[in-house]
Amino acid sequence: MRDFFILWMERIINVVIVIGAIAVVISGFVAMFSAQGGFLQGLIVWVIGAFYLVLMGGMIYLGLGIYNNTRRTAEAIEQLNARS
Repeated sequence: MRDFFILWMERIINVVIVIGAIAVVISGFVAMFSAQGGFLQGLIVWVIGAFYLVLMGGMIYLGLGIYNNTRRTAEAIEQLNARS
């Protein structure tokens, strides 16, 4: 059951990151072509939005990677103990 939740959490995170990327692109265009915006503001939205997505997505995937590595290490140690 635990693996089910981890697998679905990874899938949900993937979807959220893609939706976030689409939102950053759209909001950059909105900032570029709004009456009070400008081209530079749209570029700033893209740069900061991309930086935020990479930073937050990387942190989340780092946490999942640590979980997966810990699980594999525990399994490997159990196999070594079973051989001895």
